[in-house]
Amino acid sequence: QVQLVESGGGLVQAGGSLRLSCTASGRTFSSYTMGWFRQAPGKEREFVAAISRSGLSTYYADSVKDRFTISRDNAKNTVYLQMNSLKPEDTAVYYCLAKSGSIATTPDEYDYWGQGTEVTASS
Repeated sequence: QVQLVESGGGLVQAGGSLRLSCTASGRTFSSYTMGWFRQAPGKEREFVAAISRSGLSTYYADSVKDRFTISRDNAKNTVYLQMNSLKPEDTAVYYCLAKSGSIATTPDEYDYWGQGTEVTASS
């Protein structure tokens, strides 16, 4: 079992930045591919970014490419999402997910979920 706890959400003005963190406990963190998804009110959950077990490979949704950066520190059992140039449409609850195997962009392919952290970018 893996327990995931997100933090770092909050209220920020459009154009601002936030860094989300997700800390894992349980089985070996470095054996899991990690992903960030988000869900805005009344919308489906959508893929944001993912990172391979080693951290050498990353993948982003087109909507956040060049603004968001995913990274991980396997020594600290933590994955990060640096969010810059935030837009009102980035407002959502952000979830951290973990899976075995390669990077995936659909939530059903992930095995473990965090409880989410809320991000609001005001215009």
